[in-house]
Amino acid sequence: MRYGLIGLLLLATAVSGALAGERGAWNWGADAPPIPADNPMSAVKVELGRRLFYDADLSINGTMSCATCHEQHHAFADGNRTHAGALDDPGRRNVPALQNLAWLSPLTWADPRQATLEAQASVSILGEHPVEMAMKGQEAELSRRLGRDPCYRSLFRKAFPQSRGRIDYADVVRALAAFERTLVSRGSAWDRFESGEKDALSSQARQGLTTFRRDCAGCHAGADLTDARFHRIGPVGADPGLAEISASPDDLGRFRTPGLRNVAVTAPYLHDGSAASLADAIAAHGQAVQSADMPPLLAFLESLTDHSFLTNPQFSLPMEACGKPL
Repeated sequence: MRYGLIGLLLLATAVSGALAGERGAWNWGADAPPIPADNPMSAVKVELGRRLFYDADLSINGTMSCATCHEQHHAFADGNRTHAGALDDPGRRNVPALQNLAWLSPLTWADPRQATLEAQASVSILGEHPVEMAMKGQEAELSRRLGRDPCYRSLFRKAFPQSRGRIDYADVVRALAAFERTLVSRGSAWDRFESGEKDALSSQARQGLTTFRRDCAGCHAGADLTDARFHRIGPVGADPGLAEISASPDDLGRFRTPGLRNVAVTAPYLHDGSAASLADAIAAHGQAVQSADMPPLLAFLESLTDHSFLTNPQFSLPMEACGKPL
C-alpha cells in the first residue's frame, strides 16, 4: 500500500495521537516503555489484569492472589522477611515492591532471564523453586475456574478478541502484565524537587541527598534509583544468588540492585529480608556513614515515598466488575 505525502502526515499524526493517549491513560509521561508486540495495551485488558491480580483462584487452593504478597500500602511489597506459599512452602526471598515495572529489566533478585512481565508472572503462578501459587500443571483448571464467571468470560472476550472468548493461561499472564505496566509511581517529594520545586524537600532531606549522591548513587542510579545490575554487598550466605543461574563462582552472593522508590514503606530489606530498618540496610552495605549524616540520609529516603501511589484507587482491590459489585 502506498501513501501520498498528505496520507503519510495523517498517519503519523494518528500514530502520535494514539501514543500520546496511551501515555496519558497509563501515566507513562514522555518516556513510554517498550510493549510486547503480542500484548498491546487496552483499558479492558488492564481492568481484567487488575481483577486477576486480586483473585485467589490463581492459586491451587484459593488462598493466595498476587495481592496477598504485593500489598498496595507497602508499595506492593508485603512487610515480611519472606512469604510462605499457598501450600505453606517457605518463602525464599524478600517480596519486592512493584512500581515502574514497565521500564525494569531484569525483574527479579537473581535471575536475569526474567526480563518480561509476561514471563515473570509464571514464576509465582507455576514455579516450583519455591512453590508459591502451586498451579504447575493446573493451567486447564485455572481456565475452568475463571470460565465459570460470566464477567470474566466477557472481559476475556473483549480484551483478547482474537481468542474468540477462549480463556487460556497465556492470556491470563498477558492481562496481569498489562495491569502491572500501569503501576507508575512518580509523585514523591523527590520527583517534585527534581522537576524544579525546590521547596519540595526539607533542608534535612536536601542534605541527605548530597550524602546519597556521594555514597549511594553509584548503584542506586537513574529515575528508579537502580542500575539493574547484580552486586555483592556482604558475605556470601546460603543463597547463591546470581551464581545459581550463571554457574560462575564469581557470581556467588550477587543480587540485583533494588530500586528505592517508596523504600520507606517496604521494610524489611535486602534479598532475604534480614535488615529490619533502613539504617540496618545501610549498615549491611558496609557504608561508613557518619552518625551526623544518618538522619539527613534517612530523611531523603523518606522523601521517595509517593503517597498518591500507595492510595491510588485505580490500583486497589476492585469493588465491582462488569458494572456490578463484587
